[in-house]
Amino acid sequence: MFTPEQMSRILIAAPRDVMVPVISELYRRRLFHIEDFVEDDHEEYEGYRIGHPVEGAGETSKELLRLRSVTSAFSIRPDDIEPSQRLSASRLKDQIETELPAIEREGEELLATRSGLENQAKELEQKIDQLTPFTGVPIDLSFLYGYRTISVLAGSVPKKVEIGAPHEEYYVESKTGNLLIVAVPNEYRPDVERTLLDAQFQAVAIPQESGLATERIAEYSARLDAVRREMDDVSSRIDSQREKHAGFLVACDELLSMDVERAEAPLRFATTDHAFIAEGWVPSESVAALSESITEVSGRRAFVTELPIDKGKDVVPVEYNNVSFARPSQLLLDVYSRPKYTEIDPTLLVSIVFPIFFGLILGDVGYGLILLVTSLALRKFMKGDDAKMLLAVLRNASISSIIFGFLYSEFLGFPIPGVYATLPARHLNIGGEAGGHGPAVPELMIMSVWIGIAYITLGRILGVVNHARQDHGSHRIFAILANLGWIMVMWGILLMIWSAFPMPLMPDLTGFPPLILGLSLPAILGAVMIVLGIVFIAKESALEIVELPTILSHVLSFARLVGVGLSSVAIAMVVNFIAIGLIIEPQLENLTIFGVIIIIVGVVVFLIGHLMNAILGMLGGGLQSLRLHYVEFFTKFYKGGGKKYSPFGMKRRFTED
Repeated sequence: MFTPEQMSRILIAAPRDVMVPVISELYRRRLFHIEDFVEDDHEEYEGYRIGHPVEGAGETSKELLRLRSVTSAFSIRPDDIEPSQRLSASRLKDQIETELPAIEREGEELLATRSGLENQAKELEQKIDQLTPFTGVPIDLSFLYGYRTISVLAGSVPKKVEIGAPHEEYYVESKTGNLLIVAVPNEYRPDVERTLLDAQFQAVAIPQESGLATERIAEYSARLDAVRREMDDVSSRIDSQREKHAGFLVACDELLSMDVERAEAPLRFATTDHAFIAEGWVPSESVAALSESITEVSGRRAFVTELPIDKGKDVVPVEYNNVSFARPSQLLLDVYSRPKYTEIDPTLLVSIVFPIFFGLILGDVGYGLILLVTSLALRKFMKGDDAKMLLAVLRNASISSIIFGFLYSEFLGFPIPGVYATLPARHLNIGGEAGGHGPAVPELMIMSVWIGIAYITLGRILGVVNHARQDHGSHRIFAILANLGWIMVMWGILLMIWSAFPMPLMPDLTGFPPLILGLSLPAILGAVMIVLGIVFIAKESALEIVELPTILSHVLSFARLVGVGLSSVAIAMVVNFIAIGLIIEPQLENLTIFGVIIIIVGVVVFLIGHLMNAILGMLGGGLQSLRLHYVEFFTKFYKGGGKKYSPFGMKRRFTED
């Protein structure tokens, strides 16, 4: 639960003539994480070399590339396809040879047709754009080009330009831009261009067309509409073919991908002309079953043995070992870093505490219901394992928000009738009533500090456990003492504060009489703990002393549980006050048709305001909860950097033997 799946390192040695059945069995069992063989990296494998792909691997790879060009053409992604039924692998192999070429040809023809139509549409759009500036010119466009001794310039200008050289011009004013067309003898062109440049002249290309610009635009627009209708028709045919062949194509992709992976497996083995060796990792509980199956498929010619593990040197792949409730939170760990094999896995803690922090921040029944419905609805659209885990995390956080909403007695910023707030109130004095009570900010802040103290202490205790398991010799002792030192300094500071100031929800130690230098017994005990803690910290690394102020900053950082939550409550109550107090309620006193319209506006403001606040609450609650784990908690004990356990094989979704 708090440790990864136990792994064993095994070695498989067998003659080369049983390599294919051994590879097939390893692939079918999907347990063996292959340790890639590197030549000249192991002295014990002198004379061994990297193997060659199984015969036929090249042809299978080519088939897979052809298939993926087809799936790409139809924009098919396996993660987006829900398997309806699994297809037989033997039948699929026959269909790949008979049906796939026809699907490929059809896809290429449709794509080529769509590409040609898209090019036609772009050309027509460019011509229309080129003609648009000339729509106000009642001149045949063929009169504007084709001269040897005359230059015709066209472009936009802010206002009419005075040109000193001999010329003919046509000037059109419009809201979109003033068009100036100037015809000048070639010898005056440089002078005219300088004049126009000074007048902020922006040249436009003269279309090589004949007739009026409006006529040409009407013609090209009609052709463009026809081309777009053809494109829509082709796109609908592509969509129809995609829907028709998607299941078959993703099944073929899965089958060929498996064949390629199996065929290329020898590239990861150590081989000679007569034998091969494969090393890898297997979950300890599955070693016996895998060894027996490998021995059986090889005709008892394979030698399978378990190798010793050096946890200090070997990079053991990590597979999570969590209860089903905690598995979605593995995504949050992977975003940070997967735990090392010898580390404590904090996934279970995160799966429990992350929703609690989220609920403490958002803590509103209405917003929790909005996010819960959203997480359930998105399951139909978001596919893939990571997406499902993310939605499960959001679902758990939403349920926590609903529970804390009842504890805070909050529903979209309103107090819940008949529900007494168990936790200190967060209602603010906005809108005049504020539910009849104001916010208990001091109590909320102290509560968040207590959470920070407890969670940081737990992190340091886990740090002690990690160092006890991972380190050796004097370094282990110093590391353990340093973590205990951090705990002693933090609690020593707390004892001195409690002995000096009475605080709500905190122990009151101010009643103890002073003994030495005006310090009471708790204060003296706190000072001793601080001094001893600093000594223990310095024993491991004197540089760590400069990090002592982070004790206070990390504890006080948990005040964001209250601060961010109060901001969400404030926004909710402002939305209620504006939508109901300022817009809706005044219209109810003397209801008119105009008043009904204003009430509808108020309802829209109410809905949009709370929807936006729910989104902000989700982001704020999620990011702040993650930050408290990643920065304030994980830095006390967790390093990560583990290697993901990737067993040889594929989780089949679309095919079966």
